[in-house]
Amino acid sequence: MQVYADNAATTRMSQTAVDAMMPYFRDIYGNPSSLHSVGQEAKEALDAARATVAECLGCEPREIIFTSGGSEADNQAIISAARLGARKGKKHIISTAFEHHAVLHTLQKLEKEGFEVTYLDVRTNHNITAQQVKDAIREDTCLVTTMYANNEIGSILPIPEIGAICKEAGVPFHTDAVQAAGHLHINVKEQNIDMLSLSGHKFHGPKGVGALYVRRGFPLVNIIEGGAQERGKRAGTENIPGICGMAAALKESCEHMDENMPRVAAMRDRLIEGLSKIPHCALNGDRVHRLPGNVSFCFEGIEGESLLLLLDMKGVCASSGSACTSGSLDPSHVLLAIGRVHDVAHGSLRLSLSEYNTDEEVDHILEVVPQVVEYLRNMSPVWRDLQTGKRQYIL
Repeated sequence: MQVYADNAATTRMSQTAVDAMMPYFRDIYGNPSSLHSVGQEAKEALDAARATVAECLGCEPREIIFTSGGSEADNQAIISAARLGARKGKKHIISTAFEHHAVLHTLQKLEKEGFEVTYLDVRTNHNITAQQVKDAIREDTCLVTTMYANNEIGSILPIPEIGAICKEAGVPFHTDAVQAAGHLHINVKEQNIDMLSLSGHKFHGPKGVGALYVRRGFPLVNIIEGGAQERGKRAGTENIPGICGMAAALKESCEHMDENMPRVAAMRDRLIEGLSKIPHCALNGDRVHRLPGNVSFCFEGIEGESLLLLLDMKGVCASSGSACTSGSLDPSHVLLAIGRVHDVAHGSLRLSLSEYNTDEEVDHILEVVPQVVEYLRNMSPVWRDLQTGKRQYIL
């Protein structure tokens, strides 16, 4: 049996998304900026997809900008708010210590330009509170940017409460919703979100396409120049097949969310309960406010890379954290941010489920993970030192 349990990294495309894309590869292949009939057919598809995405997010079609993915959308949102703030003499930004690197690296770039960033502590419950945001807002705050849900440990942040605080303070609020879109109910108007980023391949759409919601009237700064596409805010001929596939996948995910997510959450909870029985392990992430499909553990005395390789040999595809940093030898910045020490953070495992997973696959995971952990510990000199008392257990 092969079990794909790395849906936080990417998801299998749904047949609905594939079917939505196919006509735009060969039959309706025009450039939507062209005035002839072939181009206008493509424009009609682009407009329809924009309306679909807007409906799923609770906004107007004109507030949706199509991008190459979540990273580009994050960059454009943050840089736009920073440039607007700088013109007003405001150069303070609030974020969290466990953001995706698309956000963190953009913030670090802005820090080099003289911006000050407050990174909210996430060690308590592996999450933040709205009160932390309120306490951090200053007269010169130009942006609050927090992820909707963490990609590694699954914590869901108090987005509606943060949005209300930001609205009251008159501070723009951006959320990286890459892990949340298609899995959690989102309404940007009701939740007072000014900008939101998403990526198609996280909810069974294609890779290489995403979207940025921008509240009407908020001035975006271009980060890609060259044409008047996307109301002049994102140059480059639109990826019509990808956009149509993403819109179809998002609509399908939202329409079936109420039936799919409780079943996924039940499989998640069964995994958490079973893996918690392994000695000297710890669950990462907010236990209550948690993505339906996320399971993240640290196991003391083992290396995560060896764990992943052996699990793959037993038919389980998993990860130790973000796929964007899987080539790094450093422990996850997310796990360090929530207080895991280096030795423990190296022994991490992330399992991320989708509605395509089954109870039989969960049974298989629960069978093989304890076997692999025990095997690796039996080989580990660190584990031997822990058992003999030369080292003290941390977990």
